Formats: sequence, structure tokens, C-alpha cells
Amino acid sequence: MPERTLVQAVRDALFEEMARDPRVCVLGEDVGRKGGVFKATEGLQKQFGPERVLDTPLAESSIAGVAQGLALEGFIPVAEMQFADYSFPAFNQIVNEIAKVRYRSNGDFSCPLVIRAPTGGGVRGALYHSQSVEAFYAHVPGLKVVLPSTPADAKGLLKASIRDPDPVIFLEPKKLYRAVRAEMAEGEAALLPLGQAAVARRGEHLTAITYGYLRAVTIEAAERLAAEDISVEVIDLRTLRPWDMETCAHSVEKTGRLAVIYEANRTGGFGAEVAAELAERCFASLDAPVTRIASPDVPAMPFSPALEHAFMLNPDRVAEGLRRVARY
Repeated sequence: MPERTLVQAVRDALFEEMARDPRVCVLGEDVGRKGGVFKATEGLQKQFGPERVLDTPLAESSIAGVAQGLALEGFIPVAEMQFADYSFPAFNQIVNEIAKVRYRSNGDFSCPLVIRAPTGGGVRGALYHSQSVEAFYAHVPGLKVVLPSTPADAKGLLKASIRDPDPVIFLEPKKLYRAVRAEMAEGEAALLPLGQAAVARRGEHLTAITYGYLRAVTIEAAERLAAEDISVEVIDLRTLRPWDMETCAHSVEKTGRLAVIYEANRTGGFGAEVAAELAERCFASLDAPVTRIASPDVPAMPFSPALEHAFMLNPDRVAEGLRRVARY
């Protein structure tokens, strides 16, 4: 099996799905001739032509609106927002229109499309290129939200998202785009189901639930705690809506302790929903308060490398948070 980075895995998924189904098309700013700002769509226009790989104006609301129109006319559009932060001008279109097609038509129509966007910090993107937007979209019934952590997951979940009959917000941690290479399957063997978490590391004393680039950070923190005889089970959600409550609850009932780790600001982050749901469901099994380990409540990611580092979670901070839960 070939080794690929996460951004290459995204490109492979798009190539395979466009070759498999002529209804699949790609649109967004610079996705065609340039291949996207991160090169996720490089080579697609040359292979499939400008009618299926469309460069759009710098107008995110139009990108979302055109994608919805294409979906309603029988196509399967994959729309790219250059950064997740840039999806906000399209927020009304996504939340008030795209998310509600099936509901408002009483199931007579669906809106099968994917909106891809690089998310999160760690690449010195500062205020307008570093935000974690998943909680906004996971709040909306009618949308599915996916946030992979590995190249294989990115490929398998993007393929599944393209085949899903409803709209999917597919967020890609840009800090991981070229961070690692990993083997992955091709074709149908690569496909992964939406809504299924991955147990990234087995443990007995404490459950750590996370997603995105913090999967690797949390695993590193868990390895450090293993030297202190603290066994941490790490669960990667992969899909945030719907999220795999069964796998998470089973782990918490086994360990009796829970920490939720997420990159977004602490208040109102998606991890707060996970913490609340599992605190309610697993109350009788808990031996310690449910803890959130998240980024600070400041308005934006700083540009200064030192301040960006202070904002972002790292293995030291995650390990200290897990240690507190384990020793409660």
C-alpha cells in the first residue's frame, strides 16, 4: 500500500470518487489551475476538465449556493473553502438553506454535497486563518461534521462523505497536512463509515476523548503517563455529528474517569457537548469530575510564534490535565 500524507490522501479520495462517479465535481477558489492553496486538488482539472473542476470567484456564499444548486440538480459537488474561517460569509447559505433541504421538503429532496475546509492553527495563520469552527456546524441538525486525524482516515471518511445523501462539513487539520506519511488502502478498501470513533490507544484508568491534530498530541501525553503507571485510553471521534456515543460511553464506564481534549476555545467548544452528554449518561460510573482540556478563551490565534505556541495545546499541557484527572 502506498504511503501518503494527509493532503495527498484528500487528493487521492477526490481522484477516486471523480473517476468512480461522473456526477462528482469540485469547485472553489483556485482549485483548478493552481490546485488549491494547499495543493489538495492539484491535477484534478487536468484529469477531469474545467467543467468538473471549477475555479470560482472569491465569494464563499456563492460557492455554497452554487454547490447547493448543483446538488439539487443531481450532481455531487465538493466545494472547497480555502480556510474554515472563510466559511462564515456562507454561514447563512449553509445553515439556513443547505442544512434544511431534506426537512423542509419532508424528505422529497436531499442535498448531497461536501464542503471541505482546512481548519485549526499551528501554521502561523493568525487571526483569520486559524480558527476551529466545528462547534458552529455540529450544532446544526441536517449537517454532518467530519474531522479526521490521520491520512487513512482522511481518505476513507472523505470518500464516505461524498457518497452520503446529505450535506457534510469536512474539516481538515492543516497542521497535519504534511506532518506524517502513512500507508493506506485504495479504492473500496479505503472506505470508512461516518459516525464511528476509533480507539487509538487502549487503557484502563482514564478515558481521553479527542479529535483532529490533538489525537497525536494526546497519544504522546498518554505514553508519558504510562511511565507513571497511569493507563490512558485515547478515543478519536473522527466524526463529530453524528458522534459515536456508544464507544465513548463504553470506555468511560470501564475507566470511570474522563477528559475531553479539543483545540477550540474552551467555552462552547464541541468537547463541552461530549463532556456534558457523557457526564449525564455515565454519572454512576464516574470516580472524578469530567474535565475539559482546551485552548484559552481569547478572541483569536496570535501571529507571534511564541504566543501561538502558548495558545496551542501540547503534550506537556495535555499530560498535566490528564494527570490531574487520574489523581483526583
